[in-house]
Amino acid sequence: MGRSKNVTFAIGGCFALASTLGLQALPATAVSDDASRATSSVPPVSPTPQKLTRAGGDASVTKKVFVVADKDTDRAALARLIRELKAHGANQVQVVAPGKLPDAAARLLTVRLGPATRPDVGRALGDTAVPDHAEGYALRVKRSGSGADIALGGRDSAGQFYAVQTLRQLFSRTGGDRWKVSGVRVSDFPSMPLRGTVEGFYGQPWTHAERLDQMDFYGDVKANTYIYAPKDDPYHRGKWREPYPSDKLAELGELVDRATANHVRFTFAVSPGESICYSDPDDRKALKTKLQALYDLGTRDFSIPLDDINYTSWNCEADRTAYGEPGRETAAKAQVDLLNDVQRDFIATHDGTRPLQMVPTEYGDLTDTAYKKTLRDTLDPAVEVMWTGTAVVPPEITNDDAEKASKLFGRKVFVWDNYPVNDFGNTSGRLLLAPYDKREAGLSEHLSGIVANPMNQPYASKVAVFGAADFTWNDRAYDARKSWPRAMSYLAGGDREATEALLVFADLQHMAPTFGSTPWQPQAPELAQRVTEFWKAWNEGNHTEALKRLRAYATAIEGAPDTIRGGAVQNGFVVDAAPWLDATELWGKATVKMVDALAARQDGDEEAADRLLAESTDLRQQAESVRVDPPRNSWGKVQPKIGDGVLDTFLDKAAKVASGEAEAEAALG
Repeated sequence: MGRSKNVTFAIGGCFALASTLGLQALPATAVSDDASRATSSVPPVSPTPQKLTRAGGDASVTKKVFVVADKDTDRAALARLIRELKAHGANQVQVVAPGKLPDAAARLLTVRLGPATRPDVGRALGDTAVPDHAEGYALRVKRSGSGADIALGGRDSAGQFYAVQTLRQLFSRTGGDRWKVSGVRVSDFPSMPLRGTVEGFYGQPWTHAERLDQMDFYGDVKANTYIYAPKDDPYHRGKWREPYPSDKLAELGELVDRATANHVRFTFAVSPGESICYSDPDDRKALKTKLQALYDLGTRDFSIPLDDINYTSWNCEADRTAYGEPGRETAAKAQVDLLNDVQRDFIATHDGTRPLQMVPTEYGDLTDTAYKKTLRDTLDPAVEVMWTGTAVVPPEITNDDAEKASKLFGRKVFVWDNYPVNDFGNTSGRLLLAPYDKREAGLSEHLSGIVANPMNQPYASKVAVFGAADFTWNDRAYDARKSWPRAMSYLAGGDREATEALLVFADLQHMAPTFGSTPWQPQAPELAQRVTEFWKAWNEGNHTEALKRLRAYATAIEGAPDTIRGGAVQNGFVVDAAPWLDATELWGKATVKMVDALAARQDGDEEAADRLLAESTDLRQQAESVRVDPPRNSWGKVQPKIGDGVLDTFLDKAAKVASGEAEAEAALG
């Protein structure tokens, strides 16, 4: 990717960040000497498998590899398998039918891909258990003599695809252009049926190219759901009755195809609540016609969101006649009437469709109301009900919360998780790059699934979505501290130096606000800890060591943007984060100058201290003048927030010390 893979981040010589930023949890692809992985018991895989164990020696990737496949082998899985083999040392991949392997295959690597019930796959899997779960798979790597066999058996076609996604993380370099596959056995399946994202934010929707990239990303992280619901797509909401223009419909068709190729359920959402006349047959016909157009493109999943609308008045007098005076109960009656009609007369009559999804108008609390009672009692049991948690942006979601929600709506709920979405006031100027967190292990027993509502910035959203996919696949094994650096490594293409730079940068974008005054994840926890340790050491008189340590980290902040722009990190992320990277570099330079000013003051060189302090102040002013422009969000042209409340506070306090003001204040008592 245009950058050498160094083991440590070059900041002040020997200073390394790995121990504090969790890089011990990075996948081995982030390490320059991949051969070192041979000594590990099991390699790291994301999402974390239900069961992965060592099962003997590693298998060498030979120059020629045989792949055994048949008509029941998933085409997307086969294509990805061939691609991965060729990227990891195989010059020639020959696909043969079961029973057609030549004798020469005994000395080479053979990979069997298909249904776990296929006899040759079953024999190669041996005693590796095949999970009796949708989307489950079993994988076995076995070395035999001079050759090796790998078996990838899926419970269904998605399981085959996910087996390949796990296999691609088992390769390690043995030197030069030679590769091997870790000798493991895997029995794996998702804990939650529905996993992925809902493009449901306000502001500039994603572009077609960005959405296509997202489908590939979801395939990589085993997410199976994408809900198309951008609030500012006029044909989704305001012009819901109108058909999509032909060019837009063609794009949606291409997106459906890309989603299908990655085993992602493209879910088409139409939000008619602002203007629909629930009792009007023509409006119902228009809605079904809109759904039919996407069904004809291959869509088999549909959603009717009824969020963020006024449900205490009618859009037509006919609804007053049909349902009564407007209010919570009558609004729910009208909505149920519409939803049940769509479920019965569209979903149930179209081959291959899955249950209708809906977002209730009351979507973000645990208070029972006449509205919820009506939905609970009368909504078709097949319809999936979405819920955002105990608030629009919940600080946590617990098993108890989910169980209460299930009772309120009369079914397991499907969580629309408003993280890392940044379309509301408290997120102005922020990228939300903290890990996916504060969702309790065991939620898979109470929910039908979780979809994350991402940011207007699609590539930056991958950090949190990577974690959400990890959690929903195996919530009981999820560890945010391990998943977060793996997400960064994914964005960095496995480059160690770039991964560490992303972790430094993301720490300054760690704030996760709610609609209230208290964030649910803090700003810059790593920097905050280092600043606290600095002042403690400084006040104890350990000035030299305190300055050395903090200067190293300040230099890391200054250098992180350049490393991120260096070519290893996905270009889309660099574009998404451009103003934040520009500002971070200036804030980092200001911090380095401030630390040097403190050192000069400590050495008694007041002239140098004053000069460095002035330079730091000027750099800070430059940082504060950076603007997000043009903005993708509805915030307008705003200042990108960088470690606010931590970095600026440190600079304010340090400036007093560096100028001698703090000493003067202390002398005055």
